[in-house]
Order: sequence, then structure tokens, then C-alpha cells
Amino acid sequence: MDAQISSSVATGLSGRYARALFELAVSGKALGAVEASLKSLREALDESTDLQSLISSPLVGRGAAGAAVAGVAEGLGVDALTKNFLGVLAANRRLALLPAVIRDFAALNAARKGEVTAQVTSAHKLSAAQSKALAAKLKAGIGRDVTLDVRVDPAILGGLVVRVGSRMIDSSLKTRLDNLGLALKA
Repeated sequence: MDAQISSSVATGLSGRYARALFELAVSGKALGAVEASLKSLREALDESTDLQSLISSPLVGRGAAGAAVAGVAEGLGVDALTKNFLGVLAANRRLALLPAVIRDFAALNAARKGEVTAQVTSAHKLSAAQSKALAAKLKAGIGRDVTLDVRVDPAILGGLVVRVGSRMIDSSLKTRLDNLGLALKA
């Protein structure tokens, strides 16, 4: 992989872990398996407050965290490389970085494919048709293939918040209401 792309896409500690996993996946020809495993982990993190607590709690010891995350990985059917990687994160007390590592890994993979990743926040889960339409609109505007990294946040009430690189489009109902409140105070 081009070192310039890798250093500009994934930065910081999470970026270093993501790059290490990415390079191991590429060299081991396990990129598809690792990508699928990280997607499963991401979905599990989005759905489980217990798993979020496990990875972020400083009270859980290395051994207990390692055993718990190994059990979660086994239950999700995570590939061997990702399972070992989770063990390294647990041993180094870096499980809290897992969401950022997953995000950085996806960005590295998108850069390798010549795509750009759009981080999308919506108030509810997008249907496949909505995701496809959004990706097509973004591709038309950006001129490159777009991979969507969709998160659900009911706090935005409605609409979308889309980030592509340094650009952000915030059409959320919460922002509109906040702006209206500010305008009424003036």
C-alpha cells in the first residue's frame, strides 16, 4: 500500500493499530474476512451497551477483558486474525480504541480501492435503497466512488449529517431547530 495514503488516512494511535491490522490482512490475503469481521464487531458495538461498557471500562482487567472479548469474537464468528488482534488490544488495554480502529481500517480499505468514505449519521436505520441513493448522490457530487459509514443517532431527530473528508452537510432536524431557537432569541 502507498505509505502516503496510509499516513494521511489513518492517524493517531487508532490509525497505527488499524494500519498494522490492514497490512497483516493484505499480506495474509485475509482482507475480506477481516473486513467482514470488523463490520460484525461494529454492528455488535452499536447494538450492545454491555459490549460498549466492556471495551471502555478501566475496571475490567486485561485477562478478564481478553477472555470476554474472545467470547464475543467466537460468538460473532470473527476470523482468526481479527480475534488475535482483539487479544492484542485487550493485552495492551486499548480496547477502547476499537471503534476508531474499525473506522480507520475502513478508511484505509476505501483508499486502497480508490473510494472515499462518507460518515453518515441518521435518526433511523437507512434502507438499502436509501443508502444506494445517497451513495449515488455523493458520487455525483464528489466524482469518486463513495463508501457509506452509517451510524444511527436518534438524538438528531430527523434528516442526515454527512461528513466526507473535511466537508460536512448537516440537514438534521435538531440543528434546524437549534438554529431557529437562536434566530428567535436575536
